Amino acid sequence: MDAQTIIARRVALELRQGMLVNLGIGIPTLIANYVPEGLHVFFQSENGLIGTGPIPEQGLEHPLLTDAGGRPISALPGACTFDSATSFGLIRGGHVDMTVLGGLQVDGEGHLANWMIPGKMVPGMGGAMDLVTGARRVVVAMQHVAKGKSKIVKKCTLPLTSARVIDLVVTEMAVIGFPGGRATLIETAPGVSVADVVSNTEAELIVPAAVPAMAI
Repeated sequence: MDAQTIIARRVALELRQGMLVNLGIGIPTLIANYVPEGLHVFFQSENGLIGTGPIPEQGLEHPLLTDAGGRPISALPGACTFDSATSFGLIRGGHVDMTVLGGLQVDGEGHLANWMIPGKMVPGMGGAMDLVTGARRVVVAMQHVAKGKSKIVKKCTLPLTSARVIDLVVTEMAVIGFPGGRATLIETAPGVSVADVVSNTEAELIVPAAVPAMAI
């Protein structure tokens, strides 16, 4: 199982019946493929769609159905579309139960940096700032290490997305929460030891006496 699949399958276990869930671009879009059987949730794309389904098979894409990053998505029966102002009204009004976003850095206190890529032109921060501030629960889905460096750092060196602390970060190595604003190891991925996680994490981790493996 590759890293992105591990992350998406584990985040899908955070879904609850009837939730309105916003999926960011990148790894978060894969989560719609792993919704537990019998669970009904409403996925929102911030560009104005509620009722997004799995990524369409090649050749079945519709040019007018895309996620916030312009990638093809599917729409489930009963889906609805609306303008950007309505979409952000839902987000800023606190009506989104959970948002799942990608990340460039998460620090030891749970702050997220995910909108500015060093050395690249960025057209804007998109909806990330609104989502981290407005959603009731914030989950970050990202790989643990990039280019040999931990993405879970002591302090973010990139501009913060929001002053708000996220609730959970899921990587291909671990699940980490931030109770009391301190990075705490909650689960390890199958075949990954606590020592592996600690050695690949720049931030200081609180490690409980017993750390279960992800149930994916």
